[in-house]
Amino acid sequence: KNDDVYGLGTNVSGCLGLGHLNSTLTPQKVPALCKKEVIGFAYGNGPHVLAYSSKGEVFAWGHNGYCELATGTTTQSQIPLRIEGFLSDKVIVEVACGSHHSVVLTNEGEVYAWGQNKCGQTGSGMNPNQSSPRKVNSLIGGKFIIGIACGQTSTVAVTNNGEVYGWGYNGSGQLGVGNNVNQVNPCRVMALSNTVIVKVACGNSHTLALSDEGKVYAWGANTSGQLATATKSNVFAPEQILQNIGRVVDIAASHYSNISAAMTQNSRVYMWGHCRGQVVSDPIFTPFTSLHEVFACFGSPPITYKPVTVALDVGVKVEDSIKAAFDDQTSSDLTVRVDGKDIYVHKAILKIRCEHFRSMFQYHWEEDSKNVLEIDQLSYAVYRAFLRYLYTDQIDLPPEQALELLVLANAYCEDTLKKLCEKLMRDGIDVDNAAVLYFNAITFHAKELEEFCFRFAL
Repeated sequence: KNDDVYGLGTNVSGCLGLGHLNSTLTPQKVPALCKKEVIGFAYGNGPHVLAYSSKGEVFAWGHNGYCELATGTTTQSQIPLRIEGFLSDKVIVEVACGSHHSVVLTNEGEVYAWGQNKCGQTGSGMNPNQSSPRKVNSLIGGKFIIGIACGQTSTVAVTNNGEVYGWGYNGSGQLGVGNNVNQVNPCRVMALSNTVIVKVACGNSHTLALSDEGKVYAWGANTSGQLATATKSNVFAPEQILQNIGRVVDIAASHYSNISAAMTQNSRVYMWGHCRGQVVSDPIFTPFTSLHEVFACFGSPPITYKPVTVALDVGVKVEDSIKAAFDDQTSSDLTVRVDGKDIYVHKAILKIRCEHFRSMFQYHWEEDSKNVLEIDQLSYAVYRAFLRYLYTDQIDLPPEQALELLVLANAYCEDTLKKLCEKLMRDGIDVDNAAVLYFNAITFHAKELEEFCFRFAL
């Protein structure tokens, strides 16, 4: 909460950023990163480390034998250095590291890469190491990239329309292009051309992809069962896996290991691959509540697939107090009555959070002078969920009722709520409610949702 960064543990190549090579068992401040609003990290095998801030700045330190710090030299750094040059006017929103190469994503959907390039993993079209950030232009230069991931010596990216591209080492088929030939430029994974991918994750030499329908695809190395297929043979093109565990909402892998993990929409966590020296090709349901626990307990080595976010106890926060005020009769100054049931709210909060209510109470509509507001066009459950959203930013409705809320959001010009409703329906669709969602989509003339439900049913 003080915007300070600390390092502890082994300090090979100065990877803790403390300005020396001494390891430490107690946390020590990293002065170069304090008060920089750091929000994320990525790390290579040297190790080298990347950090990025909420301002879009990128810092690098540690091993630099392959130019992975973008300093123009191969001299390691024991303190974080801001990467400028081609990135000085760019806002970085994501970072990723392979063993010895670095990749960043800008808020404009551009990908820049540098470092080791013997297999083409920087996407420069050449094989020499890349000593400074270079935009990956070939084939994806005109695309808007929304996600990046790095294997040991490969890189994968996904676009805003769900296309997947890979480049670099391909000896195990981890690029998914149907062969095992290295690629120095991005190549599209054509086997997924009819699938909308929303996230990719890379293991040491294998790749996972998650679709907008909650389906998981895998390809690449499979000697440890990390693809969850029937055999241990490498796979050169995407194959759908995990077809019997329900809708998947998140996937995880790390270039440090050959373990894979996934979480379903009901928060069930599964793992497979190289688990503590054992080959697990059939996904195992675990008692874990997060994907991080898979890597902490069974990864070899036990390294997180992404930084762990830890909540701090800062007492009662403003947002918690506002959430608690919803439907609180003791502090309410307005009662909303739907289907004969009362919901207790506050005019000030409604004005602040909703344009519809702002107009109602600011420009003295007839309702402004009333203490009870009667609503008769919508169901109690849906209108209560809408009011609760204004207090919490959360939707407390099953997917089947989200379409009615979407219609309300459209009428009240609540664009963010509309997007949340659409996501809720997409994430929550299953064989039990697909028909209901399809019927509702037709009823409310939601063409995109209608097509989505139809594709799901196929």
